[in-house]
Amino acid sequence: MRIGLIGTGRIGTFHAETLIGLPAVKAVALHDAVGHQAYELAVKLGAEHVPDLDDLLGSGLDGVVIAAPTAAHADLVRAAAGAGVPVFCEKPIADSLAGTKALLAELDGTGVPLQVGFQRRFDAGYATLRDAVAAGELGWLHTVRACTADPAPPPAGYLPASGGIFRDCAVHDFDSVRWVTGREVVEVSATGSNRGDSCFTAAGDVDTAVTVLTLDDGTLVTCTATRYNGAGYDVRMEVAGSTGTLATGLDPHAPLRFTAGGPQPGSVSHDGFLSRFHDAYVAELTAFTEVAAGTRPSPCTGDDALAALLIAEAADRSCRTGRPVRVEEAGR
Repeated sequence: MRIGLIGTGRIGTFHAETLIGLPAVKAVALHDAVGHQAYELAVKLGAEHVPDLDDLLGSGLDGVVIAAPTAAHADLVRAAAGAGVPVFCEKPIADSLAGTKALLAELDGTGVPLQVGFQRRFDAGYATLRDAVAAGELGWLHTVRACTADPAPPPAGYLPASGGIFRDCAVHDFDSVRWVTGREVVEVSATGSNRGDSCFTAAGDVDTAVTVLTLDDGTLVTCTATRYNGAGYDVRMEVAGSTGTLATGLDPHAPLRFTAGGPQPGSVSHDGFLSRFHDAYVAELTAFTEVAAGTRPSPCTGDDALAALLIAEAADRSCRTGRPVRVEEAGR
């Protein structure tokens, strides 16, 4: 199998290294708008370098991984689909709700599979939560608690084009909630604050946010997100039901301290998403090779990405207006 990769920044480099090591992948071809960057990585990894995008997409690829900047995603997905190449794209697939809807409408009926990069679906802990909920091991659900905490904020220049904390950061929790519970979000109430760098306020964003989701069966969900968690990268989820509670993320690398008498975590915390979800990323791209080969359907479709984005849109609107927002309203 020969896989193309577009975008050789931090996540693209990680994906390229992962693809090189997958048994199903015999060759990897790299492309980046910054040509020397892709060339240098190709030399380092023993991969191909294809300077021209059209040449890459027309070179008989079995699939393509898109890890370029967000603003380029929609056009790259469109070009790959036009060439009949199965696509894996990091979220978001477009830089706006309207753009996402338009792109999905264009892809509909093409028969070209699309897998969107929500890697928590491939994390063993999240999968265990999902299986327990589906098997009824926890009884009926009443509360879900989700947390995403970055150890340090992104560069100030990243913020204006990021889409904001709900679309860029908390959206992973929104997708995970849908996937783990098997339910849909119907209403969102969100608030946020800025106690850190003024660059967040200047970008019209917040550095810390809390979102309350109401699911279609009445289950209540809290999702917290912050850009300032100096203890380390912290991603967790707790699912509480009428007969039991199950959590993921409370491992020896969790950046927590407990009061006297409680178990103490390890001394080395995760420094970011690449270490926290390393195995999940490998499993995610392994799944994509199966999607590209036609042996399994996409495990995270464009419709899944749209559903998570709609929740993020509702959260952003709720935070700005100070009122609950129905998800169906956010889609209009």
